Amino acid sequence: MTQTVKWPFYAKLSLILVSLICFAFIFCIGKDILTPVLMAFLFAVLLLPVFTLLNSKLKIPRHFAALLCVLLFASCIVGILVFISYQVTDMANDFETIKKNANSFLIDIHKYIKENFNVSIGEQKKYIDNVTRDSVKNGQATIGSFIISISDLLLDCTIIPIYTFLFLLYKDHFILFLVKLISKENHSALKDILSQIKVSINNYIVSLILEMMVVSILTSLGLWIIGVKYFILLGLITGILNLIPYIGITAAGVITILASLTGSAETSLIIGILIVNLIVQLIDNNLLVPLIINSKVEINAFVSIMGIIIGGSAAGIAGMFLAIPLLAILKIIFDRIESLEPWGYLMGNHMPKRFIWRIRKAKIES
Repeated sequence: MTQTVKWPFYAKLSLILVSLICFAFIFCIGKDILTPVLMAFLFAVLLLPVFTLLNSKLKIPRHFAALLCVLLFASCIVGILVFISYQVTDMANDFETIKKNANSFLIDIHKYIKENFNVSIGEQKKYIDNVTRDSVKNGQATIGSFIISISDLLLDCTIIPIYTFLFLLYKDHFILFLVKLISKENHSALKDILSQIKVSINNYIVSLILEMMVVSILTSLGLWIIGVKYFILLGLITGILNLIPYIGITAAGVITILASLTGSAETSLIIGILIVNLIVQLIDNNLLVPLIINSKVEINAFVSIMGIIIGGSAAGIAGMFLAIPLLAILKIIFDRIESLEPWGYLMGNHMPKRFIWRIRKAKIES
């Protein structure tokens, strides 16, 4: 007869915190290996309905079904990249126009600074030359790290499809491993956790794709209205970069401003681009994210921001992208384990009704 050991609260809290610290430490030291594995896991979960259709409904062998899923997904990515590269090639033909307009725009900025801040154009150019000289020195020191980053990116682009294929191929094998690892009385909870993880990740990734499409359409429409050339390409780039929290939209804005120089160097056009980006971001942050993203992933804003910051510091852009789905997985696990349920509640976006009633009552009385 088995006996349940009851741990005191401080012991449970200590074990949970130590476990979380160990997982975070393992991820930090092994991020180069774990990041592509986690990315492949997300893509495999996204492709799982297609794999099930091909394998179970159409009776295609597992190997071929998994291979077709990966090829279909890779074809979509390659198609988008081919379209972007084709448009960028056309934009490169306007390089001389961009250079001319950029110089004209810089001259206007120099004149504005001289008239409003009493800084001569010679002093401005001297300052820019000093900054450029320092940048060149720093750039020479970072060429090696840049080459390493490019090689790591190419390696990830090669290994992630392979990992995705293997996740789809050995799906049942991994599930049976978890079944053997967990006691029989907890099999129902395990089944519930796996099904909820599948639904949550699918909903999240589909929501991201939908958000990317809406942002791309809105940005393209706004740029077309103000008369920016290559508005479709720039809208698509903005939608893709918007998937990267914080820095994505800034990079998209810089690229759009540079691309606008293919037409003219008018300040009004650049101001229009900034206004379009601002309006799209207001719509995205106040309408699309609450309706599309937050409705699918029940994680409060505080935990989301902390997770994105920690993920970015641990694994860069990939870590920022992986933060939300990993937090969603943790919340699903915490909600279904009795001893960890308070942590799942802490990550959630819930507020007790009695507290809401008290807040409203306080507002009325005041």
